[in-house]
This record gives sequence, C-alpha cells and structure tokens, in this order.
Amino acid sequence: MATCLVTGGAGFLGSHLCDELLRRGNRVICVDNLETGSLTNIEHIRVPEFTLLHKDIVEPYFVDEQIDFVYHLASPASPIDYLRLPLQTLKVGSHGTHHSLGLAKAHRARFLIASTSEVYGDPQVHPQPESYWGHVNPIGPRGVYDEAKRYAEALTMAYHRQQGVDTAIIRIFNTYGPRMRPNDGRAIPTFMRQALTGKPITVFGDGSQTRSFTYVDDLIAGMIKLAESGYHDPVNVGNPNEFTLLELAEAVIDITGSSSEIVYEALPTDDPKIRQPNIDLAKEVLGWEPTVQLRDGLQRTLDESGVDMLVGAAR
Repeated sequence: MATCLVTGGAGFLGSHLCDELLRRGNRVICVDNLETGSLTNIEHIRVPEFTLLHKDIVEPYFVDEQIDFVYHLASPASPIDYLRLPLQTLKVGSHGTHHSLGLAKAHRARFLIASTSEVYGDPQVHPQPESYWGHVNPIGPRGVYDEAKRYAEALTMAYHRQQGVDTAIIRIFNTYGPRMRPNDGRAIPTFMRQALTGKPITVFGDGSQTRSFTYVDDLIAGMIKLAESGYHDPVNVGNPNEFTLLELAEAVIDITGSSSEIVYEALPTDDPKIRQPNIDLAKEVLGWEPTVQLRDGLQRTLDESGVDMLVGAAR
C-alpha cells in the first residue's frame, strides 16, 4: 500500500483523485485549508485509510509518517477565485509549491504538480505541444494564476535538477464533471446552472473561441499514470476534441432540455481565443488518451450531480 498526500484534496479535482487512489488500495492524506475546497466533496469518504489535515500549505507543514507520492493540486483555479485571491494564488504557486517539494524531498517521494494549459496563455501555436513556451500577459488580471503555475513548473524542475527530487508536471486542460461548483465562473458549470434554471446562457464574445473539455475520470487516470511513470518533463493531459463555446452552450441546452436563450457579453481581458492540447506525448509515454466524449460527459455530470447541486442549492 502506497501513501499518497494530496494537497487541495477537498477541491473538485483533488476529491476525485482521493477517491481513485483509495479505490486502488492506497492510503491517502488530504491537505486542504478549505478556502476554495469543501468538506462536501469528501464527506462520503469514511475509511481508516483516509486522513484530512486542515492546513494552509503557504506555511511550512510536516507529516510524521512515510509518504510515497505527493500530488500537489492546491491552488485557486477558477477566474472568480484567483481574481478574488490574487496574492494567495501567487503564494500557493510559490511558497506552497516550495513547501510541498520540500516535503517530497524529505520523504524521497515522487512529486507531481498540477500545472495548467494556462501556461500557454493565448497561444500562437495550435494545437499546443509541450515544447511551446506560451504567450502570457504577466500583468493582466489572469497573470496571477498563469505566472504562479509557470513559476511552480520552474521551481519543480529546479528541485529535480539540483536536489534530485523525483518530479512530474501535468498540464491540465479544461476539466469538468460532478462536484464542480456552480458559481465558480467556468463555462460548463455556468452554462449548466443557467440552463437548469431557465436563465439566459451567457456566452462571451461571439462564442467562436474554443476549448477542449476533459471529463474528470479521464483526467485522473492520466494523472495517476504520469505519477507512476517516472517521466519528468511536462505532459499535456486533455481531450483534443475542440469545441467553440457556442457549440458547448448548444450541447448543454440540448442535454438539459432547457428553453434558455443564448445571449452574448463582452469578452474578458486576456481570454484565450483557442485551446487544444497536442497529446502525442501522453499517448507515447503514458499510453493514455481520453475515452469520454463531451456529450456523454455532460450527461454523466447531470446524472451524477443532480439538479440541486448543479444550480447551487447545495455546496
């Protein structure tokens, strides 16, 4: 039995990762300050192999027992969160990553950092391979998140090269599924909440900007494969099927049976025009590719979450 520490383990992705690691027979230590995570996401986990540590990883933290894997997922990740918590976002990317890497070093654990497709910014290369260095505005409103993740990647590689820490970097593309917060500002939970309450679906710009949406089960499978692979350089994990936001809105209306109309609002500053992963490396190194396509994933999200959760009646 391996012992896995998951920072941000009470968040959307972190809670799904905790579930899957436990399902595979691991012991899991979940570390979360519950700033953007929620006890609701992990209240169903009632097994002795699971421990919750209520800590803020911006400050040094320690674990007495042996750790085999550190999955560093902690960070505000939605626009609403990192615009509300800009300094905290930067500190989690810097101090939090430093402390988590130090923990991995002390325990000689394999360390995986959850980075993001946002390191590519508004890309000039399409689809985005790991070799692309990005086109990021460091002083724009999204810069606190984008640059925190870029810095965290650099810090991770510095620990690997200088300190010999066994590290991995996963670049996550837009991911969705049950336990998304309905009011976190991202497209799928926003569209589903609006559709289910019969309100207009708000599409930014003309809706032609694209995203590639990955169902959470696929993402978690790729993450664990990378953690267990021994590979050190960044790896894109995402679904290469690209959709415009207008196509997404129409799919949500169809699946929910909603009568909502689509309305258009001004495009946010530095909103990426395109987003699509090149996953050749994930296929080659991990033998991974997604299996759940968008409409199936949206239906599973609706079925497994329930209407009350998606519209914000529960948290």
